[in-house]
Amino acid sequence: MTSLTSRLKGRSELGVALLLGAAGGLVLWDAVGLVTPYSKSDPVGPKTVPYIVAGLLLVCAVMLAINVLRGGHGETEGGEDVDLSHPADWKTVLPLAGAFIANVLIIDWAGWVISGTVLFWGSVWALGSRHYVRDGLISVSLSLLTFYGFYLGLGISLPAGLLEGIL
Repeated sequence: MTSLTSRLKGRSELGVALLLGAAGGLVLWDAVGLVTPYSKSDPVGPKTVPYIVAGLLLVCAVMLAINVLRGGHGETEGGEDVDLSHPADWKTVLPLAGAFIANVLIIDWAGWVISGTVLFWGSVWALGSRHYVRDGLISVSLSLLTFYGFYLGLGISLPAGLLEGIL
């Protein structure tokens, strides 16, 4: 067992290959379960794209695993002007994650316009902006624009929540 662990030491990219393989297997499993009526006018059918995506994911997983086992490895990100020796800035990361989590938790109840405003305003606050009123107005505008952009442009209704009947 120690020879196996010593051979795999420093080859964390195998985890990415495993993840790609699992995603490919899941897409393939889901594609096999698709039930579609036969159509003479559409010989390709809706199963084609999922099969192609699953195949490409599985091929990438196998090729990455072979490359890693042969000694290949990803290059360390140099970053433009980022000092990679410093730890993460948790004073930024945690409020930013909090804005995303708050959006997820309140979107069904409050609706997209309110939860999107919380998301956008919380994100710019976490990233350092201290123009509260201006950021709030921009956040509300972005939420309204995306709400109506999805509805009018794409025909997708985002949840209105508390503003049902007003929007």
